[in-house]
Amino acid sequence: MLSINPSETEVSKLHGYLLSAVGPRPIALVSTVDAEGRRNLSPFSFFNVFSANPPIAIFSPARRGRDNTVKHTYENVKEVAEVVINVVNFDIVQQVSLSSTEYDKGVDEFIKSGLTPIESIKIKPARVQESPVQLECIVKDVVELGTKGGAGNLVICEVIMIHVDESILDSNNRINQHKIDLVGRMGGNWYTRSVKGLFEVEKPLENKGIGVDNIPDSIRFSEILSGNDLGILGNVNEMPSANEVESYRKEHFETLTNNIAKNDLKSFLHLEAKKKLSAGEVMEAWKILLSGII
Repeated sequence: MLSINPSETEVSKLHGYLLSAVGPRPIALVSTVDAEGRRNLSPFSFFNVFSANPPIAIFSPARRGRDNTVKHTYENVKEVAEVVINVVNFDIVQQVSLSSTEYDKGVDEFIKSGLTPIESIKIKPARVQESPVQLECIVKDVVELGTKGGAGNLVICEVIMIHVDESILDSNNRINQHKIDLVGRMGGNWYTRSVKGLFEVEKPLENKGIGVDNIPDSIRFSEILSGNDLGILGNVNEMPSANEVESYRKEHFETLTNNIAKNDLKSFLHLEAKKKLSAGEVMEAWKILLSGII
């Protein structure tokens, strides 16, 4: 058996062992605002509920191991002691992953992820409309566990309002675990889906995706592409160039769209792109989509 002494192990390796061993972990998609009212949205898998009376949830925006900096969420709760904890199900997991990108302070991850902000009843931070359960909370305390990279900061929240999408309820107004379809975080890029098991989502660590807000409207407001599809498209560093798209059109477009009526073309292309996204061929999907509008 491999025995590991935390005091003699690099933080990055220790972090990896802990996250791979302790799971699946629920995900808190946390909405906050800073003192100027600017929105921030970020997911945390160091999260759980710890009490029902009073209702208490705790999440931890840990200090970054690589450079010992803190997250905007941590800074925000120090300025405005209110948060919304939005639970994460499979339908929004790609957009949630995109919101974890380390955008500059002041960048609105609601806009980047394409998730919809809706007004809370009792607090300032916005709720995520697409989340099946949203918890409005006041921050009771922030417990700082250390000052070195990798140290956690426990944000202790009292839940003062709960919002539940009625579509996930059973006939007794209880949450149906099949309908809510929660996802949990595992080690590395791995997640687990409560009703189906393991799947993988590439985490946007080193690069910043273009964001859903930079996807052309004719694609972004597709009736065929899902929020997860848009999250994948928004996670690329840049779209294919006009030359790349034109080259694709010359080589593949006519064959691909042969015998497709003009008024059916957009739907056909979006369906084809959706297939490519399911197969992990993201840039191919982009070229198909852009070929229809350039």
